[in-house]
Amino acid sequence: MNTRAFKHNEQIPPAATSGPKSGLEQRLEMQLRRTVHGVTGKTNLEVLPAANSALTPEAIEIAQGLGGKGVSIPVFTGFVRLADVLMITGTALATAFAGGTTGGFGLADVFVIAIATLFALAFFQASDVYQVSVMRQGLSQLGRVAAGWTLVFAMFAVLRSATGIGTGIPQAWIGTWYAFGLTGLCVTRMFVLHFARSWMKSGRLERRAIIVGGGTAAQELIHELEAQPGNDIRICGIFDDRSNDRSPPVVAGYQKLGNISALVEFARLARIDMLIVCIPLRAEKRVLELLKKLWVLPVDIRLSAHTDKVRFRNRGASFIGTVPFVDVVEKPIADWDLVAKRVFDLVFSTLAIAALFPVMIATAIAIKLESKGPVLFKQKRYGFNNEIIEVLKFRSMYTEMADPDAKQVVTKGDPRVTKVGRFIRKTSIDELPQLFNVLAGSLSLVGPRPHAVNAHTDNKTWDDVVDGYFARHKVKPGVTGWAQINGWRGEVDTPDKIQNRVECDVYYIENWSILFDLQILFLTPFSLLNTENAY
Repeated sequence: MNTRAFKHNEQIPPAATSGPKSGLEQRLEMQLRRTVHGVTGKTNLEVLPAANSALTPEAIEIAQGLGGKGVSIPVFTGFVRLADVLMITGTALATAFAGGTTGGFGLADVFVIAIATLFALAFFQASDVYQVSVMRQGLSQLGRVAAGWTLVFAMFAVLRSATGIGTGIPQAWIGTWYAFGLTGLCVTRMFVLHFARSWMKSGRLERRAIIVGGGTAAQELIHELEAQPGNDIRICGIFDDRSNDRSPPVVAGYQKLGNISALVEFARLARIDMLIVCIPLRAEKRVLELLKKLWVLPVDIRLSAHTDKVRFRNRGASFIGTVPFVDVVEKPIADWDLVAKRVFDLVFSTLAIAALFPVMIATAIAIKLESKGPVLFKQKRYGFNNEIIEVLKFRSMYTEMADPDAKQVVTKGDPRVTKVGRFIRKTSIDELPQLFNVLAGSLSLVGPRPHAVNAHTDNKTWDDVVDGYFARHKVKPGVTGWAQINGWRGEVDTPDKIQNRVECDVYYIENWSILFDLQILFLTPFSLLNTENAY
């Protein structure tokens, strides 16, 4: 097995954008959006024979070793900053209330603490102590923190002697605050050091990348990435549709693990953060054919522009170190957006459970009184990144006629549905137990509705009906969604109905915000008044 695919690299800053999108990037985005607007419009991508499209045992073994959840670097560094702020202000207040100030704690003291905190954060930022590559170092990190903290007090001493500002603040309080603050910051950094090293060792702090395309271009790109100082990119393998005579099986020490169909399957099993398409940008048609198949994955997709540096240096490019890329697809709802959405889910689902608990109790009693069997019903549905999850519902069918695999669509007057079941399906009360799925983390409160694994129309599964169907799984599914607000709920008996749902789902993913979630949540009760297709 190729061990180079498992090596850990140092951290580099996130890619920085350098201006408006290029004409190529805009054309690519337009083409990708059109993908979902056509029913049964499969791509013309040329792939290897179906027998070769499955993952090899080696690729499966590698994918299984790349599982688990990652740690967002922006979120991690954000919490480290917060810890610094709390330590600085906490030691200042503790020193003041312990008797370090005379005449009580006043507005001037608050002003000094605020200014000191701001300058400390600025000096820490300037000395790179919020870079993961520095957080993984012991003495170097502590030295930078100590230097930054000392510089704050040295600046205050110069300002005090030159202008007289702060002469009323006791020297004893300043000295005690400096000592306690420095001790606290160093202790905090020891915890940061532990977590940074542990998470980097386990792969949670690295950015995992797949190279799409091989040959000389891929080899040059890999060498350039590995030459970047503080590199956190971990190359997990190479995938290419071309045969071995056109694309070597090993490039710069990394193995080719399969073709593009195998890559999609690989990315469902492993945690991959980024796909780097290493194909000349002038081959726009081939790039489009690849992206039409890859854009359904919840990853960043970048086109390598390292061979077109003059053409793409100024506009429409982003950089990893000094290596230029064209960003085509960004992973939706990532980093702090993901944190905000999770907090939103926990707060509002808890409030909803508290408010609707009497309704759920009454529903459970009614189900139990009408027919024998369990109150709740579990069904396997697609979750984030095609993960199979179990979704809770109130049972609306007779137990002996239940259809957990969704092999038969529920229709108007369906004899399998109980009297209570008809009412709770029309009012969507049967979906209320999914609020507990939200608390557990398998669902979000707002998002594309989770569809049953075997859901179909005209004897075709929905991924065969709608091109780009799986793009709706780039985010967690939700209890309610934009498609439902627009009237697309209930029976799906024609291709157009599932097509319209997917278009709404993709629109939601591309335009997500907390305010958009609030809007959907507010409109949901009104959308339930439309029961035309709810049986």
